[in-house]
Amino acid sequence: MIIKACTLVEIDHLVKEYVEGLSSPFDSFLEEHILSSVFYLIQDDEKDVGYYAIHNNERLTQFYIRRSYQMHAQKLFLQALERHSVKSIFVPTSDELLISLVIDQDFTISKQAYFFQDSLVGMSPVLGDGEAFRLATQDDLEQVQQVCGDFLDNYERWIEKGELFVYYRDADLLGIGLIESSKLLEGLASIGMFTNDAYRKQGVGRAIIVQLRKWCKDRGISPICGCWYYNEASKRTLESGGMVTKTRLLNIDVTNQTTN
Repeated sequence: MIIKACTLVEIDHLVKEYVEGLSSPFDSFLEEHILSSVFYLIQDDEKDVGYYAIHNNERLTQFYIRRSYQMHAQKLFLQALERHSVKSIFVPTSDELLISLVIDQDFTISKQAYFFQDSLVGMSPVLGDGEAFRLATQDDLEQVQQVCGDFLDNYERWIEKGELFVYYRDADLLGIGLIESSKLLEGLASIGMFTNDAYRKQGVGRAIIVQLRKWCKDRGISPICGCWYYNEASKRTLESGGMVTKTRLLNIDVTNQTTN
């Protein structure tokens, strides 16, 4: 087998096969780690066997082997870990091959995040007196920065891309919503929200999620999202807004194996 560094464009056909084999999608958090990884193509002579991705020289973010070569998957997986001195692995539970390869090795498994999909339960967004939910403009930038602080790293860029929404009651910014189109999963977009501290526990987060779901539905987009596994408040808000989860993101410690 030959293993060589490659670009994402060179393995586009393999990535599409990988995505089609997932039982459920992943959100922008994992996607960002994947897209900022270095990709490696595995070949048998000139035949493409599969690929994997390494983030920041230490974390495996993807590992895919075509079905016809999966009898070699365990060996190739261990070779990839050794070759790059991998310390950790991100594994969505929707990736049956990778989660199986990890379980084979008895690595230490930690729960990283929940991944959510639309429940498809209809919820009609309702705005109260003086309330408005809309795309943000540069005129909103200063107030968004004041209210949301370092929630995002570049609010101006989000506004320019048309992916940031604002939720006002009169002149008060109740919170913001986000819709980030996936670069790997066609027709899907990650949604998210931030609530003004002064308006927490008043249904603002739920209202934003419901609005974002409607915005996606009206445009034929399927919303997905995620939250840190131990953030119960975010999980409850997403579920109350019509999102459901059956998928987890696992963080695998390769340097520490459990003992049976």
